[in-house]
Amino acid sequence: MSTPPDLPHPIFRLAVEQSALAISITDAKANILYANPAFERVTGYSQAEVVGNNESLLSYKVTPKLVYETLWAQLKRQRAWNGLLVNRRRDGSRYLADLTITPVLDGDGHTSHYLGMHRDVTEVHRLERQVQNQKAMIESVVDAAQVAICLLDERDHVVLDNQEYKKLIGEIGREPASTLLTRLRDQMGAEFDTARSRRLGIRNREVKIEPPGQPARWFACAISWFEEQDASADAFYEPVRRHYLLLTAQDISEIKRQQEAIRINSLSALLAEQERIQSLRETLAGAIYQLEGPLNTLTAAVRLLERRREGNSGGNGEEATDAAMEEALRDSRAALDSLRACIPNQATEAIQPLNLNEVLRDVLKMGTPALLAAGVVVEWHPAPQLPTVPGGATQLAALFRQLLANAIEAMNERRSADHAHERVVRLTTLPRPDHVEVILEDSGPGIPAEWRYKVFEPFFTTKGADRQHLGMGLSMAQDTVARHGGLIDIDPDFRAGCRVRVQLPVTTSGEPT
Repeated sequence: MSTPPDLPHPIFRLAVEQSALAISITDAKANILYANPAFERVTGYSQAEVVGNNESLLSYKVTPKLVYETLWAQLKRQRAWNGLLVNRRRDGSRYLADLTITPVLDGDGHTSHYLGMHRDVTEVHRLERQVQNQKAMIESVVDAAQVAICLLDERDHVVLDNQEYKKLIGEIGREPASTLLTRLRDQMGAEFDTARSRRLGIRNREVKIEPPGQPARWFACAISWFEEQDASADAFYEPVRRHYLLLTAQDISEIKRQQEAIRINSLSALLAEQERIQSLRETLAGAIYQLEGPLNTLTAAVRLLERRREGNSGGNGEEATDAAMEEALRDSRAALDSLRACIPNQATEAIQPLNLNEVLRDVLKMGTPALLAAGVVVEWHPAPQLPTVPGGATQLAALFRQLLANAIEAMNERRSADHAHERVVRLTTLPRPDHVEVILEDSGPGIPAEWRYKVFEPFFTTKGADRQHLGMGLSMAQDTVARHGGLIDIDPDFRAGCRVRVQLPVTTSGEPT
């Protein structure tokens, strides 16, 4: 071994002696000729114990044979080898050695010695494996979670996700994170931008997305933030932090569907109760109406008899007759008053701004069984954006439910005469400058032009007495529309069935919300 002319040979020896690496020098057959003090500290063998022994003294059986074969194949090609070996200390304990062996060539180019340098990396390996195990455990837990989880960088690119998120990609057909964040931003407005700029967490925000051709999906979303320190050498003394957004989305579509079913069932029960009360009001009103006619005739007859009696002095018999008729008249009036008192009061309901698209969706959901049973196809054309109208949600739902029931009944009548006729209900909403218009069309027999206004009169019916209809349906519908300051009309120019237009005024700034 030659030394630079300006560096004395003893310096090399001192450097090797004081090196923190375990250094050994062997002959060409791996017999140890020299070991430095660090070698003793790592292996537990003193220099006197190892000199003259083969390096295999440190070998342990768990190191695969193939590793040694690869090691010697590399050395025979006079190339340095680096790798990990499981070595055994003097006390029998094992450690993981990061070993580098370099062939030392003589002047003829033949391998004369080997220089070995190794260090104990057992603790480093343990920590690496611990991190790997924890990472694998976390990934397993995250993948097993029934919640879609994804990690996004500062440019909103997904850098990590779990199996539920991957499944969501397949179901939605696009990047779910981008869609969910857009919905959250639309829903929260400036609050979302503030939370993002300040890296504030967002908890339990329900988001609805509607994939094309699929039912609506609901997700409970949460956002949290964490930062990562740059692991590059450049950031060793001047830490650089990267911020990541963690998005979790739990599919709550089934829960929302159950809640919606409960809500629709409750609304149906409420409307059924109101319809029962209204039916009772209708029946009593019809009875009073029917009784008032003869009673008015009787009243007129009594007044006529009184005038005749005033002209001709009658006997006791006439006075007795008059008294009996007066008493009958009073009793009849009292009976009518009692009957009127039995009519249930009209239910009061808070007025609130309503989106008619939502009201009509509820009506269609409640009417689905009847529509399916009647074989009716519904063409639903809601306006994308509608101004709100002030009204009672239950009253308006009952109004449109009554109109839909009339349409189904009309088409059922036509089916008896024409089995091949198409059975369609078209429901359209249109925004107007000062009102919202709802158009309901059916392919039934229609209403003759001369009945256009009569159908809104109380007790007018096209069904006939044998059908047990009192003819109050459209009359009550008109009453509901009038209470909301709107208009209801039948289009006389529509020939393919019946077209009903309902116009309701929109909410103004001065109305309660």
